[in-house]
Amino acid sequence: MTTRGDLDIIRKWVAPTSRVLDLACGDGQLLYELQKEKQVTGYGLEINSQDIEACIDKGVNVVEQNLDRGLGNFKTGSFDTVIMTQALQVMHFPHLVLEEMLRVGRQCIVTFPNFGHWRCRVHLAANGRMPVSKYMPYTWYDTPNIHFCTFRDFEALCREKNYRVLNRMVVDQSYQNGVFANVWPNLMGEVAIYHLTMAEGES
Repeated sequence: MTTRGDLDIIRKWVAPTSRVLDLACGDGQLLYELQKEKQVTGYGLEINSQDIEACIDKGVNVVEQNLDRGLGNFKTGSFDTVIMTQALQVMHFPHLVLEEMLRVGRQCIVTFPNFGHWRCRVHLAANGRMPVSKYMPYTWYDTPNIHFCTFRDFEALCREKNYRVLNRMVVDQSYQNGVFANVWPNLMGEVAIYHLTMAEGES
């Protein structure tokens, strides 16, 4: 079993025997578990050589690929679900990555940290410095995260691009979905997990 709660949630949203593309797949653990538990087929995309070796050791099909260069090597509609966990904020053009995810897949699932969480707001207000936390563990000058956003920012982008939200889970640092996160998601939620598709009539 995985130790990350967002992966446990994502597994529930992936249909058995479906075709899956896992972007920035890391060591391939999610795709490995989906293959084992739900008999999915697909690929992981990763750029880190050690993670690629870990995928191979697990028997996960992996392609070495820089996501900022797009997904032009995959045909439109090649997959049922395209997944990217905790990597959207490190992309140079996250809106273009989302477009590509919903071009090659009928649905996509993304997770990202919420920069609008109350701890971030308090830290910035009290200290006048960028916050450092479990989900944003770097300082401003060495962080790979180049596009921080809030849940409201992301949902505004979804409306602009006409993406339909199939499922949304807003969780705390323990990946628990508490009552406060449901009532005030942009203030109380630390991590977002979105399940998207194109709205009807869009292609």
